[in-house]
Amino acid sequence: MGGRTPGLTACVLLTPWPLEHVRRQHPGVPVAVLGEDRRVRQACPLARAAGVQAGLRGSAALSRCPELHAEVVPAPEAQAVWAELLEQLYARFSDRVDGRVSGAAFLTLSASGARDLAAALHAPVGLAASRELAHLAALGAPPGEVRAVDSGAEQAFLHLTPLAHLGALGVPLSSLEKLHFLGLRDLGGLMAWSAAQREAFLGVDVGKRLNRFLRGERTVTVESYRPGQILEAALAFDLPLTEPAQVDAALRDLMPGLIAELRGRLAATLTVHADTLGGRLSATRPLKWPLDPPGLTRVAGLALHGAAALPLGIDRLTVQLGGLAHPGRMVGLWAGLAELEVTKTVLSRFPQALVRVEWLDPWAYATDAQYAWVDWVTGQVRPRDLTPRPSWTPRPAVRRDQAVQRVLAFFEGQGP
Repeated sequence: MGGRTPGLTACVLLTPWPLEHVRRQHPGVPVAVLGEDRRVRQACPLARAAGVQAGLRGSAALSRCPELHAEVVPAPEAQAVWAELLEQLYARFSDRVDGRVSGAAFLTLSASGARDLAAALHAPVGLAASRELAHLAALGAPPGEVRAVDSGAEQAFLHLTPLAHLGALGVPLSSLEKLHFLGLRDLGGLMAWSAAQREAFLGVDVGKRLNRFLRGERTVTVESYRPGQILEAALAFDLPLTEPAQVDAALRDLMPGLIAELRGRLAATLTVHADTLGGRLSATRPLKWPLDPPGLTRVAGLALHGAAALPLGIDRLTVQLGGLAHPGRMVGLWAGLAELEVTKTVLSRFPQALVRVEWLDPWAYATDAQYAWVDWVTGQVRPRDLTPRPSWTPRPAVRRDQAVQRVLAFFEGQGP
């Protein structure tokens, strides 16, 4: 086994993720993430030490910290970069990776692998026999180090866990503030309560979840990661691209291959990376169905224009599709309804229970002219509230004759 310890779960924390993403792009510099209103949402410790606080306008934050780097991180871009990081974790560390929530990734690792992960990402890593314990351990670990929880020291670790870390177990912040007001400082004080007291104070849902955790009902496995969550195509150039026409031609060469690799799947985001003389510039845009090469080429061109990479010269162009999923189609209430045994059972007991829709004219303005409910067995029209059965039968030929007679009567000077 080469010293590998199976069954251990590692949790690496990169929260808040948009701020961590900006910090990795600009190491050693005070950074902050702005909202759409140009106000500070998140700030790193260096920026907070300089007086940058959440809620400040971008101009006010720059006046307090002139070397501050502040930018807006759109949600699609943050999600695309997080998916790319999960692909790297899968390729370098473990085949079992779970990162459904941005900023917290769970892996199946050994102790040495966890140390390598903490050093590579310079992030806190928790190592334990379950995901919940690993998450709590990561919350108390310094950046770049591993905090391991042995099986024999779990109870001691839980007694000393601060209340502020219980958000990892689903306890809301409002409940934590009430517990702090009562004088509790760690999970040990809450463990002294009875299960009924915890449910009564925290609420039934939160209390039951916490009671199950304290009884030992925990998640001990990490699901296998499915590679291929990101499709990528790249082109390198002998001479840097500086003209829009050259970029359009390069994108037209990249898109057909990406469409072929989709194999009918949908993509949520499109990310463009441009390697230039000044470094890599990236931009992400959300996508809408349908996906075709001309539309993707246009979206990629707009994203590249927003990244302002063309004036610097593009040495390498990379296009990524993220958020892959199979389209969902619902053809009916039950698939293959006529072949299911449940249909026969329902009709035998309730012959009038099932109906089906018969389309008359989908483009008609009147509801009763668009469709009608028909009996499942006989096929006869069954009146419904949404499609009332007309009390008269339209006769187009008679109405046309009446209209003609009224026009003739008008020109002949007769009254209507």
